Amino acid sequence: MALAQTKIYTEDDYYNLPEDVRAELIDGQFYDMSAPSRIHQEILGGLYFTIRQYIREKGGSCKAYPAPFAVKLFADDKTIVEPDISVICDSDRLTDRGCTGAPDWIIEIVSPGNRKMDYIKKNSLYSDAGVREYWIVDPDKQRTMIYRYDGDDAPVMIPFEQPASVGIYDDLQITVAELIALNG
Repeated sequence: MALAQTKIYTEDDYYNLPEDVRAELIDGQFYDMSAPSRIHQEILGGLYFTIRQYIREKGGSCKAYPAPFAVKLFADDKTIVEPDISVICDSDRLTDRGCTGAPDWIIEIVSPGNRKMDYIKKNSLYSDAGVREYWIVDPDKQRTMIYRYDGDDAPVMIPFEQPASVGIYDDLQITVAELIALNG
């Protein structure tokens, strides 16, 4: 007896989702995205503003994009994610639809419903895709996990009250607690 077949979705299916549906496509399967919390949005706004301002002040060539922003990680058409923040330094990866290839730096802000996705599935996915640096900002645990895949560095856990050094930039540090306080 044949096993039940699961439909494999593609990039075409992703771009044909109804406008009111937020989902990511990973390995041909859709994963629903829940609406972000207020604290999620405060952290997102603070991080995005800080990163964008830093790039602008330094005259950098990298671009920062907040979600929703489509990132097609691999050459196949079965994985498109929407990281909370994507920083892309190779302008050839930017298209009208988003980014094709791995961003240099990805930040995900954990929501209660996506904890395993951010810590396990996306961690592996981003490492395999060639992302240089991945931050998991966790409001519940008040910490940021930093993975630097372009070296053999072990992940680093930084409490929100301490400055976190950005690996792709030599002189940028971000203290998440200060970003939250600015919005308080």
